[in-house]
Amino acid sequence: MQICAYLVSHHSEPASSPAADESAAAQRLDAVLAAHGLTAVSTTSFAGPGYAGTRRALAQEATADGPPQLERVRTALAADLDSDARDGQLHALVPAALIEAPRKLLVMDVDSTLIQQEVIELLAAHAGREAEVAAVTEAAMRGELDFAGSLHARVQTLAGLDAGVIETVRAAVVLSEGARELVEAFHAAGHLVGVVSGGFQQILTPLADGLGLDFARANDLGIADGVLTGTVSGEVVDAATKEACLRRWAADAGIPVKHTIAAGDGANDLLMVRAAGLGIAYRAKPALRAAADAAIDVPRLDIVRHLSGV
Repeated sequence: MQICAYLVSHHSEPASSPAADESAAAQRLDAVLAAHGLTAVSTTSFAGPGYAGTRRALAQEATADGPPQLERVRTALAADLDSDARDGQLHALVPAALIEAPRKLLVMDVDSTLIQQEVIELLAAHAGREAEVAAVTEAAMRGELDFAGSLHARVQTLAGLDAGVIETVRAAVVLSEGARELVEAFHAAGHLVGVVSGGFQQILTPLADGLGLDFARANDLGIADGVLTGTVSGEVVDAATKEACLRRWAADAGIPVKHTIAAGDGANDLLMVRAAGLGIAYRAKPALRAAADAAIDVPRLDIVRHLSGV
């Protein structure tokens, strides 16, 4: 057994017969896999609120020439099945070694991944600068701007706000659908979960504590005399920092990097998504989507657990 193939369908209600709903895509999936010398030796079904899917454990046929190349098969699947994403289906190939790993580490981005909002935009709304800041955030997430520079510029717009705005914004943060279920599933199976954010520690710490996360890192908003200074204290958490956190947390826990999963939505998540054993683009910008091993467009973060074999 070398690779696991996933096919997930999004439904307005949980599907009563997932196999019937995905039969055409499943046939095309199996055809592509067979063309690369891979056959299913077992199939497992799973479902959640609004989605259902299957995981095929694959073995290479004895007559096949050479081992299957994961990226080559992914490319072939993308060419044949990517149009199904517009119809609410996703496909993914995951190394069996990750699925079978006894301990795993999941590291996620926060804004627009773990939570539904961009915290900097919520803060900027209190300064009357939300539209301006949102435009810069969008460009930064597409990879069109230097992240650190864009963060400093956006944070400057917050100068002079009463620090009490942090608590107001914290109360407005909403977890992504399935986020709590995802964390609980990983912890129940004995795995670890961390988050690393280009957002702010003052918002992240209580959120991480409430979810019982194992690791959490973000930027520190400057505060003096009860008001925001419009600065960030210390080194900015950028793409390189996110990758470094993934690697350091894995090493500290004695977990090989090939047994890690990373999920995010923007260009500043690209390095950690590439570094992880399984890199997932969650409702992501094109730059990250192109670099990821799998893309989830369905608005349910707990699909990550199934792709990770949890």
